[in-house]
Amino acid sequence: MPPNPSAADAAPEMQATPAFSPLYQQIKGLILQSLQSGEWKPGEAIPSEMDLAARFRVSQGTVRKAIDELAAENLVMRRQGKGTFVATHAEQHVQYRFLKLVPDAGDLDSEGPAQRTVLECRRVRAPAEVARALALRTGDAVVQARRVLAFGGVPTIVEDLWLPGNAFKGLSAEQMADFQGPTYAMFELEFGIRMVRAQEKIRAVAADAQQAQLLKVAPGTPLLSVERVAYTYNDTPMELRRGLYRTDTHHYRNELS
Repeated sequence: MPPNPSAADAAPEMQATPAFSPLYQQIKGLILQSLQSGEWKPGEAIPSEMDLAARFRVSQGTVRKAIDELAAENLVMRRQGKGTFVATHAEQHVQYRFLKLVPDAGDLDSEGPAQRTVLECRRVRAPAEVARALALRTGDAVVQARRVLAFGGVPTIVEDLWLPGNAFKGLSAEQMADFQGPTYAMFELEFGIRMVRAQEKIRAVAADAQQAQLLKVAPGTPLLSVERVAYTYNDTPMELRRGLYRTDTHHYRNELS
């Protein structure tokens, strides 16, 4: 096994870049490399600040500042008295990190998990717009899935998902339907893919006949259209998701800071 990279080892390459990078940012980059390579899996503890400082030959304070930024970006989680762990979508408080639709009364926890009905899951050739969103070539293999999410027995969201075929080889409708936790947790556990951030486009649309039937609303009912591209480490797109949301009993909530 090759020796672990140190900040000193990384310095020549980083000096070649025109912009100066503070030392803690260099350490953050090295930790990110280990996360991306799967050295530490979602939910696992990473080495202590003292061990990382020795590994990278820097001060403990420099490591702490790097980890502070990773924690602020929801890539790792600090647990008082236990250490720092790789963030995972299986954690209760981050299960709904990318789901912004909340009930008008109560919250997502009181509402309980969504009931999922997977209508299809198949391998297809990527159309141009899907390939563009996932940084693939037109015609590359993708997994396409469609499902309906219901809350309290009421169909509330219909979603179409496209995933890179190579990364999600073997994904089936049964697997998506049977997994008890969040879908992104299943992606982590079954395929080793962790979604770390997402971008969304939101617009208002009217339900067509098929969408209305799936959501049990009248054709022409106003819906919220949410198109999301989710990324794993290194800004690699790993999912295109298009959802149509009912907002008669729910609303879209986002926190800005």
